[in-house]
Amino acid sequence: MEPLLKDVPGRERGERSHRKDRTRSRTIAGRRLTRAEIEEGKRLVDDMWYERPQSRSDCAEGIRPCPFVSCKYHLYLDVKDETQSIKINFPHLEVWEMEHSCSLDVAEQGGMTLEEVGRIMNLTRERIRQVEAAGIDKLRATGLISDIDRVFGGNRKF
Repeated sequence: MEPLLKDVPGRERGERSHRKDRTRSRTIAGRRLTRAEIEEGKRLVDDMWYERPQSRSDCAEGIRPCPFVSCKYHLYLDVKDETQSIKINFPHLEVWEMEHSCSLDVAEQGGMTLEEVGRIMNLTRERIRQVEAAGIDKLRATGLISDIDRVFGGNRKF
């Protein structure tokens, strides 16, 4: 039986959700953590028996999915120092259930479509396009894009 679209506010017949079965990320505000929660986190860090890899060469051949969510290249969560918050990108998955866990591994695969990157990062295609445009603007400001054109020849569309 087909769901009744008239019962869903803002949706017309034939319209599709842009997120397509994706679970939204969840943000934990650091300022809302209690003192007890912060102390518990500190104790957990002190009790960790492993050493996180210090360089890419230390982890490139490591186990996957990567268990080191505290690494800045891990895709499971993002830590924002400015807002003192933690964004869990895949709240519906455990770390060991992730297909891709390291952004460096993904980058080594080479070119991907915006949709593929969006699926890997749990973001929409449009958000990936915005991040890409912001990165290209930063490259333009440093003059690196003209260096790329000079080295590889031609006028690439950036």
